[in-house]
Amino acid sequence: MRGYALSALHEPPFAARRHPAVDRVAAASADWARDLGLVDDPAGQRRLAGAHAAELAGRACPDATVDGLRLLTDLITWLFVVDDACDDGDLGVDPTRLAPTVATLLTALDRHGDPAAPAPTDAGPLAVALHDLCRRARDVRRPALLLRLVSQLREYLLALLWEAANREHRRVPGVAEYVQMRRHTGGVRPSFTVTDLAHPARPGPARRADPALAALDVLATDLVCWCNDLFSYDKERGVAPGSHNLVTTIAGETGQGEEAALRAAAARFNATLDVYAERDAALVAAADDGTRAFLATRRDWVRATYDWSRAAARYA
Repeated sequence: MRGYALSALHEPPFAARRHPAVDRVAAASADWARDLGLVDDPAGQRRLAGAHAAELAGRACPDATVDGLRLLTDLITWLFVVDDACDDGDLGVDPTRLAPTVATLLTALDRHGDPAAPAPTDAGPLAVALHDLCRRARDVRRPALLLRLVSQLREYLLALLWEAANREHRRVPGVAEYVQMRRHTGGVRPSFTVTDLAHPARPGPARRADPALAALDVLATDLVCWCNDLFSYDKERGVAPGSHNLVTTIAGETGQGEEAALRAAAARFNATLDVYAERDAALVAAADDGTRAFLATRRDWVRATYDWSRAAARYA
């Protein structure tokens, strides 16, 4: 099935780029995760290293400052650790088991990275790391983006409870429901925001709320999530209940077999990519410098996810 995903997906028509400091940031981020105790066993550390968070960040954020690249890499690392605890561990199989962890992490978010607030050392490594990420985002001194980041991380955490409830009841959601919730469970939106933090000022609030620009942002989120679904499907289909994948939801809703559902999911990605490229080109043609830079980050993310997924040991 992995070979099918590689051959069926269209390659994004955007230039592939890579930050020159990827290797240096990868080492620093590994030290950060180890020092905070995010992964405390050798097998988990090897798995995290094999996920190559810095490689994904460096392709998604090729023009960032080194500090900006490091913040994005650490956020992706944190998201990987949380996802692994929910998807491969026992944290995400029961919402009543997950709820206390979510509450603790929400408490960390409520601090908004305030350096005067003590780090939540009694709340475990995930909360300590989350507070550190918010503190560093706050240090960039762009409060609108900090507030957006905190809000998106809240949505991510609450959406994990939706996943846990589905697992508990062995429920496969419908396609429309899944597509909506996947925009939150994927952790893509906070990653986009940290990417914006890593660059000079972007479009102001009025331009950022432009319906055409907001719609393109949703399409970019979908493309990143669906690309992830197609490349991870081989790994996930052996895990029961495998309800949180675009392929699985298409099969469940339509009654199609596995191969037909894979083809339908790939076709959905390809058609959305075509629409995305058309709308992006139209927006670029009439954009100011700030909006062009914003659009470039979303193109970089779509291309980065495709290239990183092709080689990701995480999905092997």
